[in-house]
Amino acid sequence: MLYDNALLARAYLHAWQRTDKAHYRQICEETLNFISREMRDQEGGGFYSAIDADSESVEGKFYVWTQEEIKAILKDDYTIFEAAYGISATGNWEGKIVLQRTIDDATLAARFDLDPALVPDKLAYAHKKLLSAREKRIRPGTDDKVLTEWNGLMLIAYAEAARVLDNKSYLQIAQKNANFLLTALRPNGQLRRAWREGKASNEVFLSDYAALILGLLELYQTDFDNRWFIAAQELADEMIEKFNDPDGGFFDTTNEAAEASTLPLRPKELQDNAIPSGNALAAEALLKLDAFTGNADYRKLAEGTLGLVSEFVGMYPTGFAQWLSGADFNIHNAKQVAVMGDLGRDETQALLAEIRSSYRPNLVVAQSPYPPKEDAPELLNNRKLKNDLPTTYICEGFSCKLPVNSVEELRKQL
Repeated sequence: MLYDNALLARAYLHAWQRTDKAHYRQICEETLNFISREMRDQEGGGFYSAIDADSESVEGKFYVWTQEEIKAILKDDYTIFEAAYGISATGNWEGKIVLQRTIDDATLAARFDLDPALVPDKLAYAHKKLLSAREKRIRPGTDDKVLTEWNGLMLIAYAEAARVLDNKSYLQIAQKNANFLLTALRPNGQLRRAWREGKASNEVFLSDYAALILGLLELYQTDFDNRWFIAAQELADEMIEKFNDPDGGFFDTTNEAAEASTLPLRPKELQDNAIPSGNALAAEALLKLDAFTGNADYRKLAEGTLGLVSEFVGMYPTGFAQWLSGADFNIHNAKQVAVMGDLGRDETQALLAEIRSSYRPNLVVAQSPYPPKEDAPELLNNRKLKNDLPTTYICEGFSCKLPVNSVEELRKQL
């Protein structure tokens, strides 16, 4: 499922940032590389919804191995691979082998008297040979629908990974995906939920808007193209108009859908399930937009939405994880960072590199050359250059500390 990969890739990215364990970064990168290779419309840029578990009517057939197959493919590279993955003749799943690491690189290096730095390359070479062999198998079916909500979640992962890992390929994938969602899935300026073979559906839901807004805000904070920020604001205003419940939070369906429906009640799903609830995503999106714009209406709506689940989260926290993330952002006065300076200058890039060097979940960043354009985030207004050099302002609630030019000063303020 696309959404599983989106949520897991981001979790592993954050785990790597917090622990510096290279294996977490590897999992994040391998997940995103898999999605790019296997689940992306290379021409348009949309991400497909799912790949079947079955091929040739057998569950897992495309992905599983036997010991004999692996030996025949890897030859001299088999022994170290066997140790890394605990491969046996009996397998680890219904007599077959699902590749799953059993010992880490350091242990592997010690066992085979290798330089630890060489182990990842040796295993990567083996993986490449296995992948080449697997490509000759009959592939499982692919659900090639492009869903706005699930694509929004994956856009978040690619955009954040692009800046954290300084990966230009991920950035290009994110930009192409965002452009596709804002065109193919927004015909005549009307956002839609699904697209397939050139046709967009008629319906749209709260979660489609909220996930896409969050994806666009992540992408803006990666390449600082005002187009993404402007689109996020436009979609947020549409979301409020179409889904707002005057009694708090948002309905899952639009006003138009409600008028055409025979259902006695408009649905409003609150609990996070396999995917975060639309209301939880909407609350976080509005809080982040408030941090960029200072629009108190966004914050008021978000806080009213968070209030819907306040009596449940303490009893069932794992059922409201996305809500808790948004609440944490709200309670701890998110830091707002305004960076003034041309992106082509080394000093500007050094400031941005310091901001991105640690896991900082409750932080938003806006950037612009001086002076900022009229459609830039309000956070950038009236931020002048200090000493005619790229300058950073660290703010909370639009109240800012003294502007700084150096990485050392910025580090202290952060």
